[in-house]
Amino acid sequence: MSNDDDSPLSDPDATDADERRLVSGWQGRYFEDFQVGDVYKHPYGRTVTETDNVWLTNLTMNVNPMHFNEAYAAETEFGERLVDGLYVIALAVGMSVIDISANATANLGYDRVRHHAPVFHGDTVFAESEVLSKRESESRDHVGIVTTELRAHNQDDELVLSLERTPMVLKREAAEPTAAQPTGWPDGIGTQPEDVDGRVIERQPREE
Repeated sequence: MSNDDDSPLSDPDATDADERRLVSGWQGRYFEDFQVGDVYKHPYGRTVTETDNVWLTNLTMNVNPMHFNEAYAAETEFGERLVDGLYVIALAVGMSVIDISANATANLGYDRVRHHAPVFHGDTVFAESEVLSKRESESRDHVGIVTTELRAHNQDDELVLSLERTPMVLKREAAEPTAAQPTGWPDGIGTQPEDVDGRVIERQPREE
C-alpha cells in the first residue's frame, strides 16, 4: 500500500499494518440465519444467449427442434426458438446459491417445478427466494433443513419459473468460517492476521 502524501486516503505517518485489516467477506447464510418469511432478491440477473441454449441442448442431448431449429420454431405459436427449460431451472438455482445454499452439504429435492412463461434468447432472468420452512435435521447435528420457494422473472417482470428446493445447510458452529480462512480456502493462503498486525474483523452471526 502506498503512503504517498498526495493520497487523501493514507496517513503518511501510519505503517501498512496500521492502515490494513483483514475483514471477513460474505460467507453465505448458515442454518441459524434463515427466518421463515424472509425474501432474498439474488444479485445481478443474467441475460440468456443463443450460445447458452445451444450448448445446453447439445450437452443434454435434447433433440426437440424447438430449441435449435429456427425454421421449425418459426412455424410454431411462439415464432422463434425457446430456451430449454432445464437451462432456466439451472440458471435460477445457480443465482440463488449465493444466498441459499453456499453452505449446503446436499440438495434434498426440487418440488413443484412450474414453467409459467417461455424464455427467449436475449431475455434477462432475475431470481428471488422466499424461506418457507426450516427445521433441525433428525440424523445430523451439524446441519438443518431449509425449504425455499425460488421464483424467476424476466425483464418485463413476468414470472417465468417457480419451484421449491430443500437444501441441507451447515450450522455456523460446524463450519467455523474465519476472515483468514473462508469457505473453500486452504489454511495459510493469502493475507494472514500477522500480515496486518493481527487486525481481523469477523462477520457477526445474526441474532435470533
